[in-house]
Amino acid sequence: MSSANIKKITLLTALIAVTLVSGCTNWKQKYDNLNVEHQNMKGLLERERAEKGQLVTQVTETQQTIEQLQEQIYGRNISAGEATGFGKDYNVAFDPYAGTITVTLSNAILFDPGKARLKKKTSTELNHIYSVLQEKYASKQIDIVGHTDSDPIKKSKWKDNWELSSERALSVVRYLTKQGVGENQLRSVGCGAARPVSSNASKTGKARNRRVEIVVHMK
Repeated sequence: MSSANIKKITLLTALIAVTLVSGCTNWKQKYDNLNVEHQNMKGLLERERAEKGQLVTQVTETQQTIEQLQEQIYGRNISAGEATGFGKDYNVAFDPYAGTITVTLSNAILFDPGKARLKKKTSTELNHIYSVLQEKYASKQIDIVGHTDSDPIKKSKWKDNWELSSERALSVVRYLTKQGVGENQLRSVGCGAARPVSSNASKTGKARNRRVEIVVHMK
């Protein structure tokens, strides 16, 4: 065999060897990449299962709490205020179907007529409500809902009852967040005179309609 042919064969053999080695390297890299992807997917699946398990546990615990409250209020004839932890001196309503606890505070306690700034002495009621929220309902969503009577705005700066009720609800929200309730837990709603709980034909009815509701969502 000629020297030229030997050189050609040697060169060809070297090229084949390089190709094979390169191919092995590529397959190894592909395997390593797939293995990393598999581990990532496995981790995501395990995390999803854990989160699902936590969610199921939370739902079960919430349902148990609702059933316990329902049994105390309707079975043992305990007031909603006492059963929910807010106390018998507070106006508290419990709705087992909606899964809500509603604490109602009269505007006369919280605000001067036509004003949206909280009275200084309201700190007693709001601090108590805050302490109960943190102790028993720290992870729950809370709506602060402002209401007025049907009398039109005449002598104050507000455009209408919608604006007044909204600003009053916001005042309570700001107070609770300042105390330490998480902003992501709170929602402020102004209803104006749209949702009365009594007739606006009497002074007593109007006084009942002027209120702020603190609604705790158990579900």
